[in-house]
Amino acid sequence: MEILHNPRCSKSRATLNIILENNIKPTIRLYLDNPLSVKEIKVLLKKLSAPVDKIIRKNEEIYKKLDLKNADKSLLIEKISKNPILLERPIVIEGENAIIGRPPENVKELF
Repeated sequence: MEILHNPRCSKSRATLNIILENNIKPTIRLYLDNPLSVKEIKVLLKKLSAPVDKIIRKNEEIYKKLDLKNADKSLLIEKISKNPILLERPIVIEGENAIIGRPPENVKELF
C-alpha cells in the first residue's frame, strides 16, 4: 500500500492514521517533494477509474493563475506533474486499485 501524502493536510494525516491503526505499514510518498510523472498520473487515473478533474484541486491559486478551467486532459495531467500542489490528497494505492481519502474513511475500502 502506498499513500500520496502531504503531512500538512489534516485529511492526509487522518487517512494515514487509519491505515496505521489497521496495522498496515504503507509506503509514504511525499508527492510535493517527489512529484508524479505524467505516466504515473495516467496509471493512477486508471486505478482510480476517475477522470483527471477528480484529482485536481481547483481551489488552489496556481489552478486559477494557470487558467486551467477549460484545459484538456493532457494539459491538466502535465500541470499536475509540474505543480504537484494541484494533486488532490490523499490518494492511497493498493495494487491495481486506488482511492481518494476524502473522507479519510474511504481508505477502508482498500483493506
